[in-house]
Amino acid sequence: MKPLTWATPTFRVAGRIFATLGYPESGWAMVKLSPEQQELFVKTQPAAFAPVKGGWGRGGATNVRLRAAKRGAVREALITAWRNRAPKRLAETILDT
Repeated sequence: MKPLTWATPTFRVAGRIFATLGYPESGWAMVKLSPEQQELFVKTQPAAFAPVKGGWGRGGATNVRLRAAKRGAVREALITAWRNRAPKRLAETILDT
């Protein structure tokens, strides 16, 4: 975890952000999914997952309302986001969970 200049905790793999906490505010998080992955998460748990507003959201950045989200769905979203941002060789070393 590494804070950014605006004091939002970020989670990175190989220097690339895959998730943040506290965005857009306390009680929320953001995960970097593909647009297709985002659509699936939003469709299955609309109270918990929503596209980030603007261009980032159209690119797959997805807000997570932590109180409404099921633990397993958050875990799956974090693993998916990590794999999306990790170098391919590293991502391939991690077994499906």
